[in-house]
Amino acid sequence: MRDLLYLCHRIPYPPDKGDKIRAFHMIEHLRKRFRVHLGCFIDDPADAVHLPALRSRLASLACIPLDPGRARLRALRRCRPGTPLLTGYFHDDRLVDWVCRTAHDHAIDQVVAYSVAMAPYAVLLPETPRILDMVDIDSEKFAAYGRTSSWPKSLVWAREGRTLLRFERSAVRQFDRTLFVSAAERDHFSALAPESTASTIAIGNGVDLDYFTPASSFARPYPADRKIILFTGAMDYRPNIEAVIWFVTAVLGQLRAQNPLFVIVGSNPAPVVRALERGGEVRVTGRVPDTRPYLAHADLVVAPLMIGRGVQNKVLEAMAMARPVLATPAAFTGITADPGRDLLVAATPVDWARHAIAVLAGDHPEMGARARAAVLRHHSWAQTLAPLDALLSPGPQSARSTEQVSL
Repeated sequence: MRDLLYLCHRIPYPPDKGDKIRAFHMIEHLRKRFRVHLGCFIDDPADAVHLPALRSRLASLACIPLDPGRARLRALRRCRPGTPLLTGYFHDDRLVDWVCRTAHDHAIDQVVAYSVAMAPYAVLLPETPRILDMVDIDSEKFAAYGRTSSWPKSLVWAREGRTLLRFERSAVRQFDRTLFVSAAERDHFSALAPESTASTIAIGNGVDLDYFTPASSFARPYPADRKIILFTGAMDYRPNIEAVIWFVTAVLGQLRAQNPLFVIVGSNPAPVVRALERGGEVRVTGRVPDTRPYLAHADLVVAPLMIGRGVQNKVLEAMAMARPVLATPAAFTGITADPGRDLLVAATPVDWARHAIAVLAGDHPEMGARARAAVLRHHSWAQTLAPLDALLSPGPQSARSTEQVSL
């Protein structure tokens, strides 16, 4: 077997949130052909308990502790004109040393960097073929924050959007191929960086169809006499926070005749999310050991994201569990399914309320089964990751720049 170096900005285990899910399943796919050496950061001490299970899957592992508070200070100290804060946030000499030692001790045949933040570590191996999985366009997320935040945060986010886009364009030139999670993300980046078009490819997200299956039996975690509307996601992540606030303030009041309970399931709920709990209408659980019981017994799963990059795993997981899903256009991007048949897509509060009322009234009895069938057809991990194999086959690599993104 050949040796592959995989670099990731966050420990990809357990696969219970967006970036961890894609990275974990990509590593599992790569393990079939490579001895995988993983270098990553761990920013949640609670994840340390999972290190033995992760290490057992790998040829070697470096999991560097990252304290978010100290990382923010480091980002400010390392900030220079024209450079994004992101590069300083994820700079760590310990990971630099580990990458260099690993390259010295093993015949690394390929490098995969997950997220643009890990690009500077990948280019430490200048002669090795390398792939960058950008997933989505981080700079666009920060640019959106700049447009929607109040001063002075708007200035900080707008600057990050501008400087990070320049960094992304520079990074892509130094990789043989760059992956995006959807054709829409790839095409959008090509419009922003036309020089990248020939080297970019879309490789979508999948869902673990054996794990997320309606065939499993779970105890009901809800009151027996209530219709349940469910949202899942990390609740310290700004797009998720804004999504649930929008749903509660703009939509939920229109559903009172149906007397639903809106349940928000996800780790680290921000204070503004906790403040949504009121009068038996909204319940915030915090982290749960398993989201499947909550999905299995939900009458409707919602994804009201206004800022949505890439493919939403929360939507794929709910569809795999054969639940009716109501999503915004941003949350539907990159998902191969038929709106109105396999799931519902709406943009305005009025349309959201209309669709939610219809589902709670039982007007879409076949939608859950159709949702499951859609992800079976289009979103298994084996299907979505198959194009990766050709990219990692031995052979000539595409031309790339000899400049280096700086550490």
